[in-house]
Amino acid sequence: MDLQPLGDRLIVEVLEEEETTTSGIVLPDTAREKPQRGRILAVGPGGRNDKGELVPMEVAKGDEIIFSKYGGTEVKLGAEDVLILRESDVLAKVAGSKAKTSKKKEMAGAAA
Repeated sequence: MDLQPLGDRLIVEVLEEEETTTSGIVLPDTAREKPQRGRILAVGPGGRNDKGELVPMEVAKGDEIIFSKYGGTEVKLGAEDVLILRESDVLAKVAGSKAKTSKKKEMAGAAA
């Protein structure tokens, strides 16, 4: 099935969080929080303003995002589950990769 979102909606692949804590404790399914991170698979054309003009989306296909915990609708797409969200359910775009954040931590440790 091929989905194309309408209006200000997005189709998001939910990224699973790590199953262990920083101290190495493995968390069971019941103790894990609902994931809030995902990668955008498709975006709609955007919403309309008061004058009926199309307002383009601030996110694009491939962006990694943080979304509200209980926002959106879960849909089964073949073998995987995806989430259909409104743009207003997106809280933030992830700006950097994990490699960049680890360098910042190394630099902070070297400076201290």
